[in-house]
Amino acid sequence: MDQKRGVKDWKQASEWLKWRGIEDIECITPDIAGVPRGKMMPTSKFTSNTSLSLPSALFRHTISGEYPEETGDFRYDPTDGDLKLVPDLSTLSVVPWETDPTAQVVCDIVDTQGNEVGYTPRNVLKRVVSLYRERGWQPVVAPEIEFYLVAKNDDPDYPLQPPKGRSGRTIAGGQAYSIAGVNEFDELIDDIYHFSEAQGLEIDTLIHEEGPAQLEINLRHGDPIELADQVFLFKRTLREAALNHNMYATFMAKPMQGQAGSAMHIHQSVVDIKTGRNVFADEKGEASQEFFSFIGGMQHFVPKALVMMAPYVNSYRRLTPDMACPVNNAWGYDNRTTAFRVPSSDPSARRVENRLPSSDTNPYLALAASLACGYLGMVRGVKPSAPTAHTANEGTTVDLPRGLLEAVSLLESEPAFQDVFGADFIATYCGLKRGEFETFMQVISPWEREYLLLNV
Repeated sequence: MDQKRGVKDWKQASEWLKWRGIEDIECITPDIAGVPRGKMMPTSKFTSNTSLSLPSALFRHTISGEYPEETGDFRYDPTDGDLKLVPDLSTLSVVPWETDPTAQVVCDIVDTQGNEVGYTPRNVLKRVVSLYRERGWQPVVAPEIEFYLVAKNDDPDYPLQPPKGRSGRTIAGGQAYSIAGVNEFDELIDDIYHFSEAQGLEIDTLIHEEGPAQLEINLRHGDPIELADQVFLFKRTLREAALNHNMYATFMAKPMQGQAGSAMHIHQSVVDIKTGRNVFADEKGEASQEFFSFIGGMQHFVPKALVMMAPYVNSYRRLTPDMACPVNNAWGYDNRTTAFRVPSSDPSARRVENRLPSSDTNPYLALAASLACGYLGMVRGVKPSAPTAHTANEGTTVDLPRGLLEAVSLLESEPAFQDVFGADFIATYCGLKRGEFETFMQVISPWEREYLLLNV
């Protein structure tokens, strides 16, 4: 009963909910964008084996709520039939910001016959993790999530501004690792910690980043599905905590012009299931062939899967030269200017950090993409380039897709992705991304009005 997060079965779930006096429960699942979707109901209904359904179209609409035209392999269910929510009771936790006693549970998605729906994000990640387990491997990840605090803004035509801290002044940029910068938002951060503890979410560290009121939360390493669930819930938690203090928390990749973007760096390693040994180190503690092949897979496949880690037009504004973000395909030892960094560590903790994903990504899909690229490298024996010891971000060269449509085409064109992600997911995801791009193209930007209105 004292366990804050997760139970083993429905009997324990009933006892857990009753002991806490929970009145309502939210059954939620991430859509393609990572937005929580689902149903709220009284606890009595939740524990009575009720059937929970959602329309399949929920996984075929864009971030702006529109339904793109069918193109290529992107198709709608002609009847918009039901999909079923299946609660994963290991994720059961309270919703600490609600005034009435409320709980939440993350759900998987199956069809009416009970089969996993392959194009839904949690199932995509499960598919990739299962590929590792078939080889006797268990991937281990640790995400780092950057985000901005911004003053409330109800007019999207106006640029975002940093909020005022406890000093009454707007915090400036250039405050990386500043304790004073963190202290400006002490009360908010206290709420973040309290909300997280109540849900059984483990924060490893919290720091102030480079941008004004830009923070970063690091999570403890663990199973990819558990960590994706935590990021999913952390985003919700951070937004709610910020609203309690009259500000927004935003995970836009590039919310402010001229300021650093926000990333979701992913630390990755792989252990042998039978022995528990990190397969990135051999018996002598030296870097193994699997380690180098994992990096080779990242170099070869990540640019083709980038749209799963940089999913919006805005994401590519972060991936530009001279903005504290790697725009290359290099790797190096403790080199933050490379896309794939190998931090200094003991052999048992040897890992590869993917520094390319932005914080706007769906965590399930970003983890699935990053791990799939390393997996393909390991099973195919892909050789990496030589490690980079110099500054890899100098100059204006970008070794990655420069925009959303190019990234979509690369994802579609790689045959290996059909097997690791599933053809249904590729078709659904790419169709939605093309629809989002077309919606974006209908919007006239301030830059166009500034420079084209009277000059062309």
